[in-house]
Amino acid sequence: MRKLARYRLIMRIPFLLSILAILNFASCSKIEKAANALKGLSEKEQYREEHEISEELYNLWISRIDTALGDNIEIELPYQEFGELQPRSFSVYSYNTYLMTGEVLEIEMDLDSLNTLVFLDVYKQNGAQKTFNKIESAKAEKRFLNFEAPENALYKIVIQPEIEAHSPFHLKVQKSPAYIFPVANGKNGDIGSYWGDARGGGERNHEGIDIFAKKGTPVVASVNGRVGFTGEKGLGGKQVWLRDSRRRQSLYYAHLDSIMPNLGRVKIGDTLGFVGNTGNARTTPSHLHFGIYKRATGAIDPLGFVYKTDSLQEDPYPQTILDRLVVGSTKANFRNKPSTMNSKILRNGTNGEKLRVQGIVEDWYHVRDSLDKSLFIHQSLVGPAG
Repeated sequence: MRKLARYRLIMRIPFLLSILAILNFASCSKIEKAANALKGLSEKEQYREEHEISEELYNLWISRIDTALGDNIEIELPYQEFGELQPRSFSVYSYNTYLMTGEVLEIEMDLDSLNTLVFLDVYKQNGAQKTFNKIESAKAEKRFLNFEAPENALYKIVIQPEIEAHSPFHLKVQKSPAYIFPVANGKNGDIGSYWGDARGGGERNHEGIDIFAKKGTPVVASVNGRVGFTGEKGLGGKQVWLRDSRRRQSLYYAHLDSIMPNLGRVKIGDTLGFVGNTGNARTTPSHLHFGIYKRATGAIDPLGFVYKTDSLQEDPYPQTILDRLVVGSTKANFRNKPSTMNSKILRNGTNGEKLRVQGIVEDWYHVRDSLDKSLFIHQSLVGPAG
């Protein structure tokens, strides 16, 4: 029995040594990353040091961000794109999209490779200067970013794979409201009055949204929080104030028919009261006035926090994705969106013009032209390059 046990131990030695080697490598990698972080290096600079990338190659790769910031294509959410990442192709992806305060942006880059780094950044446009400033980044190894818009603005998504990335990809971009809808079983179409609408014969503006529903319909907590005030007073009639401490703002539910007793700390979906028309809404159909207030700035538009959005319906990966295309039509329009509806023609293509494929969006190609501009063109207008 002792000989058998010794034999089994000897046979397991190579396996144990391999495990120790893996653990040692992982430990060294973590130590190296920690040391680079202590140097004050950015994630991309850490990537350069850890992979011993030459200065010339790194500078060429990093310069692609300027190219991305100069792109002007737009997407409507939800959005998905399929493509192939090629080593040292220096591909960079950039998309403009408009977000309202309280909308949560979700970006995911699915690859076949588990170890490939993808750098995801979100920029916000400076309204006056029309420039973009980076405001959010994701960890490159996660290839996923979740971001809540702090204000109504045009945002730019920039996606840059590592230099040696080599994998098919499926890009998914979608958005959702930070809160749930405050009226049970309510829908976007129930909103009948919006932020800024005239009130009191034009003497004041509406500081919230009105959601119309049958009297007695439950009004629910849109977020986890603590109820700070319940009662009847002023224009709002019977009302509930719910504090969202994470965002440092208060949710205001007004014109209620009745209020649930003994409200304190509540969870998402808990009933706070019931739709009515108390206060200055006595002569109007039953509805909930929903508002959001910040202590420093006062009322803010609540629409983006609760407006329901479409979920992404994932398409199957295309059978083939070409690397190069050529314009095959005498009249080929390059557009800023993968659609003929609500899109702008950025320029006209010429017959025989060569294009580099970035990805596929339904029956549209996302391409870069000879001037390295990012554009969309319909698949009927191009063919494979010879």
